[in-house]
Amino acid sequence: MLARADTRLVPITQLAQVVTRFDEETGAYWALMTPKPRPCFSIQLLDDLQGYIRTITDNCGTLLVHGREHRVHYGVLASNRPNVFNLGGDLALFRMLIQNQDRRALLDYGRKCIDNLFTWHRNCDGMITSIALVQGDALGGGFEAALSASVLIAEESSRFGFPEILFNLFPGMGAFSFLSRRIGRKAAEEIIMSGTIYPARQLYDLGVIDVLTPDGTGEAAVQSFIRKHSRNVVGRQGFERARNEVMPVTREELVRVVEIWADTALKLQERDLKVMDRLIRAQARTVETEEPGLPSNVLPIYAAGGESA
Repeated sequence: MLARADTRLVPITQLAQVVTRFDEETGAYWALMTPKPRPCFSIQLLDDLQGYIRTITDNCGTLLVHGREHRVHYGVLASNRPNVFNLGGDLALFRMLIQNQDRRALLDYGRKCIDNLFTWHRNCDGMITSIALVQGDALGGGFEAALSASVLIAEESSRFGFPEILFNLFPGMGAFSFLSRRIGRKAAEEIIMSGTIYPARQLYDLGVIDVLTPDGTGEAAVQSFIRKHSRNVVGRQGFERARNEVMPVTREELVRVVEIWADTALKLQERDLKVMDRLIRAQARTVETEEPGLPSNVLPIYAAGGESA
């Protein structure tokens, strides 16, 4: 969560599960996720994030604030919940759709995810620099969302991982596409297929995380990054467009992977769904008990293939 309110941040709009603010001095447009009832990507959260992105793309990278038009130079995706960035896909929804063998609905969910992630990865068609600020757990789809940004900033106690393989699935909304472009195929496969929860320091050393900062200094780290690059905004955005041409992630690629993901999900067996059930309960307990992040007694589910109670 943001360590403190910044008086320069102007509230733009209050969506159901996203709070947006704009920093008039730096041109940073913040989206703070407030997912309910669980800290995962609900349909509502995905729709709200799409609304946030469209305020950038539909207005050609400008915002009207206090009657004045301002240029958006940076988009910042963060969480409004202490110690949780996002715990990933809506597993309760997945379970229901898998039981009903509803391929169309699974595909609709996956495509809704990549509509957001692809545009964010492409920096809203080159209009901004996209930044993810992770202050806590970023698992599954939460990790994918962080990876889709041009710049990934994380506090030291943050944790990352893809638990999907533990219930016989894989992360299908861009994990391999984004991660392999950052650190190569072999290292990306290891992270995705291991089901391991990784500390931020380890991923920083691997080159996954761009900026590692002490706990409680995430917002300051974002502001420091922006100040450092403020004189080179045009050049940086031009470079990012060039990078996306040299190492492109296409929407067609992401759609094909989502289709494979949906077909794989429909093959899950009851034992796989039982592991998923435990993770659903774990996500719910972060709300019911107001635990900071994923409860420690749930970590063995991820670390040991779902055998913990």
